[in-house]
Amino acid sequence: MSRPLFRRIALVALAAPLALTLAACGDKGGEAGAPSGDPIAKVAPPAGKAWTDVVAKTPEGGYRMGNPDAPIKVIEFGSLTCSHCADFAHQSAAELGPVFVASGRVSYELRNFVRDPIDITAAQLTRCGPPEAYFALTEQVFAYQPQIFEKAQAAGNPAFEAAAAQSEDKRGVAIAQLTGLTDFFAARGISVDQANACLADGAAARALAEATEKAGKEFDITGTPTFIINGQKVELNTWAELKARLETMGAR
Repeated sequence: MSRPLFRRIALVALAAPLALTLAACGDKGGEAGAPSGDPIAKVAPPAGKAWTDVVAKTPEGGYRMGNPDAPIKVIEFGSLTCSHCADFAHQSAAELGPVFVASGRVSYELRNFVRDPIDITAAQLTRCGPPEAYFALTEQVFAYQPQIFEKAQAAGNPAFEAAAAQSEDKRGVAIAQLTGLTDFFAARGISVDQANACLADGAAARALAEATEKAGKEFDITGTPTFIINGQKVELNTWAELKARLETMGAR
């Protein structure tokens, strides 16, 4: 049972509440080779849709965008409080979905790899709307990341520690208010009442922690972002490297 792990994740802030930006972010890199495989033909999306409109929650707890039968399946394990993950989201925005996923040759799944109380809180809120809203909300949280840290730092350690020490059904609500996430999501269609109901769901928070523990063991994840392509972990963590790898595999 991962309740001990969940407790450790939930109380990270009590030990180092504001040192979140790089603590568990990966800094690995990989060499990108020149395209070598034959190009893969594009796959037409369902009538009246683009592949980027096809979003589903996966059995593993992630969210997948694109052709579920795509020959190239990319999974990212990412943290909403990791600066490298935010960099990847920004750098890939113009091409990963609009070009690679839209071609039907690549599917992209994001699985939250939570590492602190703010991360769990933000992840729960991105899941509070319909699946189709998940990626847009996630991208916007990454863009808002610096302000999250600024608000947490402005509140100070005692206030943050008090929020993180709340009971399971109140912890996320307190952290969301302290970091401005309640108002942030309210401006994006997730009402305060809806957000608070999602954050009071302790089972959902535990599921995120348990999925993180399971993935960490299964794929030997030591930092974020970590990428899995067609079931295999790859040693790269920037959009330039991933783009080159996808092109090498025929997505061009």
